[in-house]
Formats: sequence, C-alpha cells, structure tokens
Amino acid sequence: MRHEQVLDALGAAIANGSLVPGTVVRSEDLQERFGASRTVAREVVRVLETMRLTSSKRRVGVIVREQAEWNHYDPRLIRWQLDGSARPAALATLNELRSAIEPCAARYAAVRATPEERGRLTALGERLARTARARDLTAFLEFDIAFHDLLLTASRNPMFGQLSEVVAEVLTGRTGHGLMPPEPQPEAIALHAEVAAAVAAGEADRAERAMRDIVVQARDEIAALVSEAGHAGE
Repeated sequence: MRHEQVLDALGAAIANGSLVPGTVVRSEDLQERFGASRTVAREVVRVLETMRLTSSKRRVGVIVREQAEWNHYDPRLIRWQLDGSARPAALATLNELRSAIEPCAARYAAVRATPEERGRLTALGERLARTARARDLTAFLEFDIAFHDLLLTASRNPMFGQLSEVVAEVLTGRTGHGLMPPEPQPEAIALHAEVAAAVAAGEADRAERAMRDIVVQARDEIAALVSEAGHAGE
C-alpha cells in the first residue's frame, strides 16, 4: 500500500477516535495490517510524529498522544476530522477560530492592503456572485478560497496569513460534505461584496463588521444543515 494511503488510514483512525490516546502501534503491526513495507511504515510514523499525533518510545512502539498535544492547525488533521465522526465538533471549533481571526484580518486588510490587492478582492467578490447565480459550486469554492486567502494575506500579519490553509480546508470540507446550499445564499454574496468594498475604501470598522457577519452566517448555516442530516439519519 502506498505511503499516502497508509497515512490517511492511520491518521483518520487517530483523528476520529478509533485509536485512542495511549494506544500503542508497532511498525510490524502497520506492515501486516496495511501490507506496507518497512520503509513506508517508518515514513508514516515520522509524519504522524511531526503532526504531534504520536510519539515513539524505545522498546514500546508508537504511542498515540493526547488530543491536546496535536497540531490542530495541520490541514491533514482537519481533513481527517471533517471526513469522519469528529466532523460536528471539528466544524464548531474551526468556526470559533474563524470568528476570532477573520474579522480582525478584514480590519487590518482595510488599512494595509495594496491597491492591487483591493482590486483583486473586488474582482473575486464579483466572480463569487456570478458563480453563485450559475450554481457552479466548484468554481464558487475556488473563488471563495482565493477571497479568504487574499484577505488573510492582505492583513500583513504573517500568523493570520498562515491560517489560509486551515480556512481552505473548512471551505472545501463544507462543500465536499454537502454543507452548502445548492445555491449560495444572496446574503452571503452581498456580505463578501461588502467586505471587498470596505477594504477598497479603507474602512476598517465596516470591513470587520461585514466579515463577522459572514462567519456567523456560515456557522448558523452549517449548524442547520448538520442538524438536518442528523434527523435524516434517525
């Protein structure tokens, strides 16, 4: 089995609680369970250790670490959580993170963005509107990721900028798991345009307020769709 397949299988098992903290995983077990070579097993263990999902102890094996020790900003971990049973809790946590960061990023972007970035943000807002009307969720997702990436980058806070991949995973997971309406809500499109206009005008309060409205609407939208999915499965 290929490295990425073994990594995804083992990482997802940890991320979604099938392998609980304290579980010992031996390299030999990985080789037998997944039909992986020793080299692949070692590489998978190395990656999981860099993500702080596991640690190695001599003569014991690979030990699953406590959840509080994980690198929760790693896009792969977010993807595994959104793909499995941990999805509702992961979405709630990620929406809290977005609520704390993105409105502030919008405020700073309104002050610090270059003229070129202000123009690109406005253009992306227009593309979001067009693809929403066409119900082209694939193209809409592409432009939505680009919009939020640009906003975080334009804040000129490198720590905000490095959250772009986290936000991209949230947006991708939301679409991939059917947590988007068939046509993006007109209110959401209008709010993206409002953020772009506020950044273009250098109006920090207005930009922050509009971005906060976006993340609140996304939170409520996802919560409603998760609830509907839960009732449908009863």
